[in-house]
Amino acid sequence: MIADLRKKLTRDHFALVPAVEMQLAFSEAGTMTDWDVFAASWHNLPEDSFMADGGRYRQRRHAVFQVARDGTALREPHQPHYQSRDRNPLNGGIQRWFEPIEPAIAAGPTMMTVLSFCRSLFGGLSPETQRWHVEAHQFRIIAQEGMEGRPTPEGMHRDGVDYVLVMLVNRESVKSGETTIADLDHRPLGSFTLSKPFDSALVDDRLVYHGVTPIVPATAGVPAYRDVLVVTWRDRDRPYHE
Repeated sequence: MIADLRKKLTRDHFALVPAVEMQLAFSEAGTMTDWDVFAASWHNLPEDSFMADGGRYRQRRHAVFQVARDGTALREPHQPHYQSRDRNPLNGGIQRWFEPIEPAIAAGPTMMTVLSFCRSLFGGLSPETQRWHVEAHQFRIIAQEGMEGRPTPEGMHRDGVDYVLVMLVNRESVKSGETTIADLDHRPLGSFTLSKPFDSALVDDRLVYHGVTPIVPATAGVPAYRDVLVVTWRDRDRPYHE
């Protein structure tokens, strides 16, 4: 399974992985016995207070790991998330201190399996990398009547890393939220919607742009949100890509 995904990423620079295939790939990397607790932790995310557009539609937590080529994953002391203005013209240029991912979630079997899978996949694509700088983000994007939720308010973008995993954790009563992929000349390469838990997008951030369209409520009066785990991977011994 992982070998097939490496081939697809090498050829297309991105991959949509349906839930059934993603779960099979994860099963080759570890267990997810705490999945229910892991998914429920999205109900305890604080509001993102760094939204330069004034939006109150995003909640998140953040954690940083160092992952070695041999698979050893160590959580690093809590630190800010930083993006340049070139990468994120809306919220970049400042150190953003988000609340940390809860220890039991960051150290639990689901997160460790996600990291193990990614290390195997991305490590095979970049065999020269000895140490990875990994950032994990829990996102909840909320949609309300008269207020759309914007998963990527900065628009189509690259994160300045090597690779990205975006995994849907839950999707409740929302419409849209289509992921779009474009090449470095901004020519469209594909689009799809993550609709079921475990549906995932894999991206070679060095070679494609990616973004997600806003979400809106599907049914009036019903809580509407989109929960995703985003994990970015960068060679720790190289700077962010420009």
